[in-house]
Amino acid sequence: MLLGMPLEKGRWMLVGAGLIINLCLGAVYSWSVFVNPLIEYFSTDFGQTITANDVLLPYSVILAVFSVTMALTGRYVETHGPRKITIAGCILTGLGWLLASTASNVTMLSVMYGIIGGIGIGIAYGATVAVAARWFPDRRGLAVGLTVFGVGFSAFITANLAGYFIAVSGVMTTFRIFGIGTIIVTVPLALPLIFPPAGWKPSGWNISGEKNNFRCECNRSEMLKTPAFYGLWMCYFIACIAGLMAVSISKPVGTEIVGIETVLATALVGFFAIFNGGGRLAFGFLSDRFNPGNIAVTTFILIALASFAMWQAPVTVVYITAFAVLWGCLGGWLAIAPTATASYFGTNDYPRCYGVIFLAFGAGAITGPQLAGFIRTTTGNYLGVFPWVFFLAIIGIILAFTLMKPQHLKRS
Repeated sequence: MLLGMPLEKGRWMLVGAGLIINLCLGAVYSWSVFVNPLIEYFSTDFGQTITANDVLLPYSVILAVFSVTMALTGRYVETHGPRKITIAGCILTGLGWLLASTASNVTMLSVMYGIIGGIGIGIAYGATVAVAARWFPDRRGLAVGLTVFGVGFSAFITANLAGYFIAVSGVMTTFRIFGIGTIIVTVPLALPLIFPPAGWKPSGWNISGEKNNFRCECNRSEMLKTPAFYGLWMCYFIACIAGLMAVSISKPVGTEIVGIETVLATALVGFFAIFNGGGRLAFGFLSDRFNPGNIAVTTFILIALASFAMWQAPVTVVYITAFAVLWGCLGGWLAIAPTATASYFGTNDYPRCYGVIFLAFGAGAITGPQLAGFIRTTTGNYLGVFPWVFFLAIIGIILAFTLMKPQHLKRS
């Protein structure tokens, strides 16, 4: 029994708990709402000259630390169990928000919010994904997609909440509110998180009947020797550059290039989050049924079309459509990558294997927003971002088509 229900029903409750936990962790994706208020805060209260590139640094740091932490702590999920690890991560995430409210410069903000908060997110996120992957060998893409849906959908709620609290109470009070709220909501939800009993599998499920039956049971060292690992890692990296760049500049692109009002631009960040969450579900569902390499090619075609359209015609309709696609494909990769890892390499060493794959997310988190900030600082606007994204997507298509292929390795 699990939460008073048979295991096959109770496991869905764990997915629900993971979804809500990740909804709170995903408040990081509302960062574009904080950019201009932070520039104004540091300039007005401390007389500092702050650029968009400066204010995007804490965002890059938190995502990079998030990914590195997940890679380093994967083995602790196995040894200490997902409950304890998730609770620790949720408390650290809330603490990061709280300490950020004391920052007097971007460096302090990067340490408090970026490093402490990033460690927390990496610990908790990795544990919730591992729980979903372990409990759902039969519907892994769907279960992982639902679990990480919370991260993608988060900005729909948190961007609007952040905008409201910033307007009413100021940006630093908003950090405190988010910190307290994160701890209160997430810690109780982490209490039921456990792995299934050894040898458990869903009734009637047999791996030999899987449509996507490519995998071996690899450990991390064996995974690193396969071409599919390098293809998956590079494709994930490119997708994260494109997606996280879009996430970090969604609001300022709307106001500065397209010319829409600030209130509408803030609301659209929440709207884009719907596609980010929906992408996780849709592409997770497809990754259960087809070779993830083919799904990867599809995402890069969409990214190329969206970025080319923004590059050539930065008007309101194109902006809304293109950013919805970019947010959706980023969300899709947060389901494609963990599903592909399990499909190609198995789940015996899953937390450590996916931890290495997830380093691509951290590398993209550093590269994407910082490239966007550099282009904005040197050219005066963000329009030059989109040709970069277009050409990266073409590279992604080539890599996914040539390297992300089933591994014909002997199953242990």
